[in-house]
Amino acid sequence: MCKEDNTNLLFLQDEDNTNLLFLQKEDNTNLLFLQEENHKNLQFLQDRMKMQIRQAEDSGAQVKRGEYRTLALERWNQVQHPLHGLGLLEDAVVQIAGLIQSADVRLDKKAVVVFCADNGVTAENVTQADSSVTAVVAHYLAKGRTSVCRMACLAGVDVIPVDLGIRDFQTEEGVLDRRIANGSKDILYGPAMTREEALRAILTGIDLAGELKDLGYQILAAGEMGIGNTTTSAACCSVLLGYDPGQVTGKGAGLSDAGLAHKIVVVREAIRNNGLTWEKRSDDPSNDADTIEVLRRVGGFDLLGMCGMYLGGLIHGIPVIIDGFVSSIAALAAFRLCPDCADAMLASHVSSEPAARLILDAIGKPPLITGELHLGEGTGAVLVMPMLDMALAVYREGYTFAEGGIEPYRPL
Repeated sequence: MCKEDNTNLLFLQDEDNTNLLFLQKEDNTNLLFLQEENHKNLQFLQDRMKMQIRQAEDSGAQVKRGEYRTLALERWNQVQHPLHGLGLLEDAVVQIAGLIQSADVRLDKKAVVVFCADNGVTAENVTQADSSVTAVVAHYLAKGRTSVCRMACLAGVDVIPVDLGIRDFQTEEGVLDRRIANGSKDILYGPAMTREEALRAILTGIDLAGELKDLGYQILAAGEMGIGNTTTSAACCSVLLGYDPGQVTGKGAGLSDAGLAHKIVVVREAIRNNGLTWEKRSDDPSNDADTIEVLRRVGGFDLLGMCGMYLGGLIHGIPVIIDGFVSSIAALAAFRLCPDCADAMLASHVSSEPAARLILDAIGKPPLITGELHLGEGTGAVLVMPMLDMALAVYREGYTFAEGGIEPYRPL
């Protein structure tokens, strides 16, 4: 019996070894197949994004944008009021006319898109709240109860929350499901996401801009909600602009001085641990590390989604308003990827976060409001929409110098 058992055992061991070798070979074959498929998918996503950007940067489109900006400027100069009397609001209308290639500017249907995602770095105690708060706020965004919802209600703006990666979030009516992953990874120990996930997030933003344009929206605002995203934004800002993290990291939702000091340490270590640096390699900011790689390693899904929406603004011809610090970092990334998309961006306000002014200066976008806001959700962007409505009322309905029998003002 023992001999029989030994014979069976040897047979089974031989069979197991044969099966193990077969399975290993199968696993290697499947792994190679998956790697090849992933590479093809990644290449497809990259090619698709680049093609859309190239089409938007077409020189013919640039010329047309310039022509319609001239027409809108002529209309402003016909309206009886001091030259450039409404300042940056006049510039915004002119810019929009160029983007939509029409001097007949209307902003009747508006939306703020709130990109929601969790950030793994929250585990490093860089925030007062834990990541569960992102899901709670997303729920109340859908119910119309958050700060931006109440402001948007008065301003005639629709609020569209989008789930790009809220941790353990169940599908909910009123929240658009565009999940890329179940939150990002902790940037202190490695990249926040894969390259493919980053590209998918960007393309989601591009596509959303197009979908909303097709639904009749004429202007969008880029908002965000994600506990820990001022930490990821500070890390991206540090690398993209070449400033020490201590110069660009703020208190976010309200850290103590000790909490801020800890947050700066985390941002520094996250940048280093991801093989990045904040030291400028040249005076030309375009020579910094690959923009998508920076956001992939130390950013978050909300940043990449908003980045895509700014690119989509140019691609689909719909203006997108920048909100605060986090929103402006996404705008900076889009600007680095495609400088022409500045034609689709309007800066609403300069946040009280320390890097806010630096970012807007880098994009070349002066803010309409200086109110030391730092609420997020797209609140600052929604705040300027009624201002744009008022400017358009003058632009479209104001009487002209000719109608009043008044000699037009001339630049001196």
